[in-house]
Amino acid sequence: MEKHQIKTITFEDDGNIPNNPFHPLILYPGALDHPGNCMKIFKENNWTNAWENGVFSYHHYHSNSHEVLGVIKGEASITFGGENGKTVEVTVGDVVVIPAGVGHKKEASSTDFRVVGAYPAGMPHDLRTGKADERKDAIDNIKNVPLPATDPIFGVNGPLLDVWGR
Repeated sequence: MEKHQIKTITFEDDGNIPNNPFHPLILYPGALDHPGNCMKIFKENNWTNAWENGVFSYHHYHSNSHEVLGVIKGEASITFGGENGKTVEVTVGDVVVIPAGVGHKKEASSTDFRVVGAYPAGMPHDLRTGKADERKDAIDNIKNVPLPATDPIFGVNGPLLDVWGR
């Protein structure tokens, strides 16, 4: 698998969803040549604690871990960054690395839409929805999430490490 062009999007704190002031979201359009191998590729690159399902249809984020989503079936519109964020169309073969704190919500999808999700080194992840009482702890958590040791698709030489810093 050769490196693909990536796209990055940076989000500001929207007052509810803190987003991430340190790292942009990274889109890898069409990075999965064989989407059925997605979980295996993530595991080979030490992004584990994996699951297969869809994306929640409400704004949420993880304050204590970064997350990768690989689209293995169908297509969807996902809003990243909270209510005033950016809606991105994803389809089979696309991969998205979501930094800790960045909100995401499925707006619409095909009936067969499925993703594989995973976390660097299998980190446990919380589920936050932007409530005021979770904000202080969430912001503290986001500051302390370590950089991944590998890119979920390209390993130690992947663009994530260049974009987020080594």
